Amino acid sequence: MTNTYRIGQIVPSSNVTMETEVPAIFRMREAICSERFTFHSSRMRMKKVTQEELKAMDSDSDRCALELSDAAVDVMGYACLVAIMSMGLGYHRESQKRLEGRCADNGQYCPVVSSAGALVDGLTLLSARKIALITPYQKPLTQLVCDYLESEGFEVVDALSLEIPDNLEVARQNPLAPVDLVDRLNLSNVDTLVASACVQMPSLPSVQKLQDKTGIPVLSASVATAYRMMQHLGLSTAIPGVGALFER
Repeated sequence: MTNTYRIGQIVPSSNVTMETEVPAIFRMREAICSERFTFHSSRMRMKKVTQEELKAMDSDSDRCALELSDAAVDVMGYACLVAIMSMGLGYHRESQKRLEGRCADNGQYCPVVSSAGALVDGLTLLSARKIALITPYQKPLTQLVCDYLESEGFEVVDALSLEIPDNLEVARQNPLAPVDLVDRLNLSNVDTLVASACVQMPSLPSVQKLQDKTGIPVLSASVATAYRMMQHLGLSTAIPGVGALFER
């Protein structure tokens, strides 16, 4: 009998990429494994990527977790990296624990993966020390992300900010753009590259191409999130063509 898992996603209202890239990775796994997946979302209001809107949005995540627990999903992904990181250093641990508590209180416990925590975990699994990253954010928010990652023990050698405040415009970026954008980064001594430190900025088709081009391990926020969700489900994560994490 084929096992089917329900994947819950807590998504900013203007995010249209998380619900394409994460399922795409799971579909790649379906092509080589027997398990099957369905996807279920609850949305938090957010249109502009500003600290004010991000804070207001995060406060809505409890409602989303409660709604998804009504559907008895097997794992949840919180799909806004910078919202978590803007709430203070190490906040992904607090957020995940609180949202898991909301589910447990509803009689439907399930693990919660934040894209922020998943990126930290992914970089740790790859033994990353010196990293470079691409973001769609304005420079102050990119610096916030860099500070957060450095507080977790990684040195950010270089970061590229595309400075796009409108979240829908972020989603309109060419998913292959990072293959060329990487030429604007200093990769000297970099041991790991983050193709997109934002789950709204499309990059999945670029991940393996960047790894082949640069010769260093590559991941993205959405790749790390999918990987961590599969880990929580106890599933094998050997999927070709999705970068270094899925080669482990």
